[in-house]
Amino acid sequence: MHRMVVHCCHRRLASWLLACLMVLAGGQASVQAAGLDELAVLAGDDSSAKLLLIGQLGGLPDARAAQVLRALGGQHLYASDGGRVLIEADGQALDPVTGARLAMPAGAQPITINNRLRRAIEDALATSALFAPDSAERLRAAQRLMQSNDPGRLPLIGRALQQETQPQVREVLQQAQARLELASADASVRLHAVQMLGKAADPGVRPLLMPLAGEAGEPDAGVRQAALNALHQIDRHMTAIEWAGNLFYGLSLGSVLLLAALGLAITFGLMGVINMAHGELLMIGAYATYLVQTVFRAYLPGWMDWYVLAALPVAFLTTALVGMALERTVIRWLYGRPLETLLATWGISLILMQTVRSIFGAQNVEVSNPAWMSGGITVLGGLVLTYNRIAIILFALLVVFLVWLLLNHTRLGLFVRAITQNRRMADCVGVPTGRVDMLAFGLGSGIAGLAGVALSQLGNVGPDLGRGYIVDSFMVVVLGGVGQLAGTVIAALGLGGLSKFLEPYSGAVMAKISILILIVLFVQKRPQGLFAPRGRSAE
Repeated sequence: MHRMVVHCCHRRLASWLLACLMVLAGGQASVQAAGLDELAVLAGDDSSAKLLLIGQLGGLPDARAAQVLRALGGQHLYASDGGRVLIEADGQALDPVTGARLAMPAGAQPITINNRLRRAIEDALATSALFAPDSAERLRAAQRLMQSNDPGRLPLIGRALQQETQPQVREVLQQAQARLELASADASVRLHAVQMLGKAADPGVRPLLMPLAGEAGEPDAGVRQAALNALHQIDRHMTAIEWAGNLFYGLSLGSVLLLAALGLAITFGLMGVINMAHGELLMIGAYATYLVQTVFRAYLPGWMDWYVLAALPVAFLTTALVGMALERTVIRWLYGRPLETLLATWGISLILMQTVRSIFGAQNVEVSNPAWMSGGITVLGGLVLTYNRIAIILFALLVVFLVWLLLNHTRLGLFVRAITQNRRMADCVGVPTGRVDMLAFGLGSGIAGLAGVALSQLGNVGPDLGRGYIVDSFMVVVLGGVGQLAGTVIAALGLGGLSKFLEPYSGAVMAKISILILIVLFVQKRPQGLFAPRGRSAE
């Protein structure tokens, strides 16, 4: 009998616990669906009740609530005669609470909204996105909260932080929380907010911290000192970003100069030809890229992301053939006559520019970046390293490596080095100097065409594209040493970096003038450049 009583008590206790659990679960579900159960309010005339319900829907971590908000904002939310609220989708009605699809009831009318409600819906959707399953959507929502000045959002941010696991989203939420906590009446809360903003080192918070650094804006001495420290942290971070940006863009400019000057270093070092048409060879390479892009867009649209790779051999071969044709028809008759060579190549440059204008027009043409070269990487919290400039830096290094292999490990490279050191002796031992001159000029011109492909990815392409690089290319060659590959690389990267570091202080024009003066002074002391040619010259 006693055992039966105990068993009965155990059954009653278990039933009571199960009932409690069901009540708690039902209570939690009712809390989450409270806003969804009151959708009939949206069909009424009470604007205050509508605003309250919209705010509740935005705070629900439920995809159905966001669906209702989007439908209401897009005029796709309908109210039937019985007070039932439905979403119009593809000519049918969707019950947002049950998810059931049904025919739209007769007499259902769309729920209209005014501007005040529309702004409330936008805010609620931004809030709802904090609980979206997609981390990218949550990040965008957190970034929108960074612009909010409403301290009432602090509980919402706290809830989002409790369940957020993505580090980047958490960091943005913490910054949004700290921005709102700056208005707190509690000095300890303001101190924590200032310290958090200082660690973030976001330049956008300087206007918020500046008033807290003075006695007029902040009565607490600890908060004032923390604000001063945070401002110093932000300033140091901004300086680091500026220097890193100058370094990156200097390397980018130096890589372009390297590609532009590399071919000139070969032809000028080998034949002593002052080729004023070298810039127009860059321009031809850029237009070859434009033509390849046009062909891919018309006939191979599915392969548009790879047109740049196809443009590289096309631009190289086109400019190489143009260079060899110039060498065989004009330049070969002018060796040893630098003034006549300069004037002749300058005339050729004018002919090439006018030819391009006649074919493509005087206006610039657009060459778009493929998808894998669009966008960039954000580092240091504010510096964007664009993919197209990163690709150009890597491409320039690859071209230098290939040219080094060609000059040091091929028969043509051996002949080129022999002619550069002593042309007459190389001719005496059987080196075909005429043919090597033609091939070397074609190689230098082809490299200029590759530089044109790189330039086409940085801006528009026009007939005057190469004119802005010819003087800089000659400066690189003279500074690095005639015919010296290592000197060309160091001079190009050095001049590119120096130019970008001088431009913020003196402007682009004065920076170029300053660099030219420095090169003139350097050449006065060391005429052979950074690296002197090796070997005896019989010239």
